Amino acid sequence: MAKLNSFRLWLSKWTAWEYLPWSVATIPIVGFWLWFALRARSLFFFSNVNPAIPLGGAIGESKSDILKLLPPEISSKWVLVKPDESFDQVKEAMKLAGLEFPIIAKPDIGERGFLVKKVDDEATLKTYLAKWQAPFILQEFLSEPMEAAILFHQYPGESGQFGITSICLKDFLKVKGDGQSSVRELMVKDTRSAFQLERFERDFPDVLGQIPKNGEEIILELIGNHSRGTKFLNGNYLIEPKLTESFRRICQKIEGVYYGRFDLKFQDFEALKNGRFKTMELNGILAEPAHIYDPSHGIWRAYRDQFKHWKLLFKLHKAQRQLGIKPASFREGYGIARGYYRYMGALNKV
Repeated sequence: MAKLNSFRLWLSKWTAWEYLPWSVATIPIVGFWLWFALRARSLFFFSNVNPAIPLGGAIGESKSDILKLLPPEISSKWVLVKPDESFDQVKEAMKLAGLEFPIIAKPDIGERGFLVKKVDDEATLKTYLAKWQAPFILQEFLSEPMEAAILFHQYPGESGQFGITSICLKDFLKVKGDGQSSVRELMVKDTRSAFQLERFERDFPDVLGQIPKNGEEIILELIGNHSRGTKFLNGNYLIEPKLTESFRRICQKIEGVYYGRFDLKFQDFEALKNGRFKTMELNGILAEPAHIYDPSHGIWRAYRDQFKHWKLLFKLHKAQRQLGIKPASFREGYGIARGYYRYMGALNKV
């Protein structure tokens, strides 16, 4: 049986850009933030870019409040359930929303795939909601085969400039069989899947013993988070006038949001270019240009692209200031951030 090479994983973690610990990778980003905050004379200067979202969607924002802003043609089915609701009330809410299993359950407030789970039946959902005493979004599991993250911006006003600056295509975690090796052995051989092995041993031990046929591909993870092994690929070659115009028409219907990233699913590239997609989430001003995590992109290009997006946020901030829309005060921003970290700390103790 192939053994997990801990040194190989350690080396990848500290030498490959996409695997760097978040606390280390964000150090230069903090520098970008402070530089533009100094120029704006406001620590939370970015918060006026998306006035419809508290703190612009930087931290602690309600996913359900943002989903309510979306036009119906791009919205998925979803419902918000609270911890004081009985399970019968949850089932009734799902019925009214037209939700059927499987579904996606995720905290109304959270980030980076925290507690996101695909739920296949009532028993699993009941156990899951009972464990986590927090508001949860129950959302349809979208059947479209392709997933992407698309970052847009628009300057305020009907004639304001609109643009798409990042398209990230998602390649779900998978293994390819050789007719002899188990899923576990195949995962050990690949760095990306090896990082996920501990989670699979804990949550999906039955999968690890399967032996795929020669050439058979098995998708191991259908939730497209980088933290769950999904490979992020640079799709910026898809940015062209037709796609940009389709998104411009959609984004103009979303009031009070001038910078954000759609996490969405779609049938094929032609459908995407015509604005036919379903949204899982719309992230706010600290949404990254996710294409930077393409393994071929490299750390210096990644930080270059990050700096460009912070500069864009600064320009949008100035445009909003000219219209009299001020950013959040330090006291307000600090209060939101403090409340969020307390909330996350309580959940992490469960």
